[in-house]
Parts: sequence; structure tokens; C-alpha cells
Amino acid sequence: MTTDARAQLAALAARGVEWPRLPGGAGDGARSAAVLVLFGVLDGLPAGHASRAVPGDLDVLLLARAASLAHHPGQVAFPGGRLEPDDDGPVGAALREAAEETGLHPRGVEVLGTLGELHLAVSDHVVVPVLAWWSRPSPVAAVDHRESATVFRAPVADLLDPANRRTAVVPGRPYSGPAFLVPDAAGHHLVWGFTAMILDRLFDELGWAEPWDHRRTVPAPV
Repeated sequence: MTTDARAQLAALAARGVEWPRLPGGAGDGARSAAVLVLFGVLDGLPAGHASRAVPGDLDVLLLARAASLAHHPGQVAFPGGRLEPDDDGPVGAALREAAEETGLHPRGVEVLGTLGELHLAVSDHVVVPVLAWWSRPSPVAAVDHRESATVFRAPVADLLDPANRRTAVVPGRPYSGPAFLVPDAAGHHLVWGFTAMILDRLFDELGWAEPWDHRRTVPAPV
């Protein structure tokens, strides 16, 4: 069934995704960036939630940003960053940044395709999500703790669990958006903002999403 998930992801990459228009867009001087949206097979315990859409051993690679960073401190994110002059476009940048941040071996990553651009006004970046399949997983961990606090592989079925779905709100600001709770030994990680928006749209496009209560909110740390 995991091979079915890979085939569904490849089909999604082929047809593309139409992203929502985000408030503000990006300015004329916006920097180009890319993130690696990497699905694969869990190297640890399977998901606790039984999903009809995905197998219990399907996962996605995420990291928690260091709390000391100037932009988005402590937030859960995909590996990624700005394009550099020597990068081979968004794909090259996403693979390079993922290797630098998590220690993965890029040769074990099968790139399925890019998924258009998202303009982020808050950081003035134009970001390209690179969808990929981890055909030969390698060990991962936080390489530079000044940038990443931890690296982990989240079970997709647990992300789909309605019990782990929330609407994130920022007190005092007109923001609300999808969020996910990712259980771990210390409690849970909160996935919200850009990363949660990407996952939410992908799960809907793939037909993996389960009905959940959008009225359940969680405050987003900013």
C-alpha cells in the first residue's frame, strides 16, 4: 500500500497544485527559496491512528527550527531555504538545504516534481515546494542546533487523525489556519502556518484527509 501512496504523490506532482493566494504576496525584491516535502517509510514505530487512505508506515520529514532564530523561531517546518547561485534551481536548493539541515543523503531521494510558487509576504520570499519520495532512507538528525532543534519523521496517518487536527489562531491578530498536533515522547509538536497549509492542501488534493472539527482551536506561538 505504501507503493500506492508513492504513485498518488507522483500523479499529484504531474498535475500540479493550485495554491491559495496568500495575503500581501511578495515584494519586487523577494528572495527565491525551496522546501523539500519528503514522504517515505517510517524508520520507527508506525502510526497510532488507523487511516483508510494511507498505510501506518508512511511518514513525512519535518524539523523544528531553533528558538533563537530571527524568523519563525521554534516553528515546525520542512527542510529548505534560499536558492544559492550554485544551486540547480529549486530542486537543487531543496536537496542541498535538506542535507545541510538533517544529514540525509540526497542520492536516496527521488524527486517527483515541483509544485508551483507561494509568495510569503511575512518573510518576503517566493517558495517552491519540491515533492519527493525517500526511496533509500538514510539517518537524519539536527546537524546545526543553531538552526534546527530537532528533526523527526511524522507518521502521516497521525497527521490525518481528526483528534490531532486544529485551527491555529494568533491572539490579537486576524489569523487562522490549519494546524496539526504531532505526538512525541515529550507531548507533541504543533505544525501550523506555512508548513501546515502545505500539508493541509496536499492531503485534500490526494483525497487522504478525514473530516475534522475546524472549531477546535489552538493558540499559535509567535
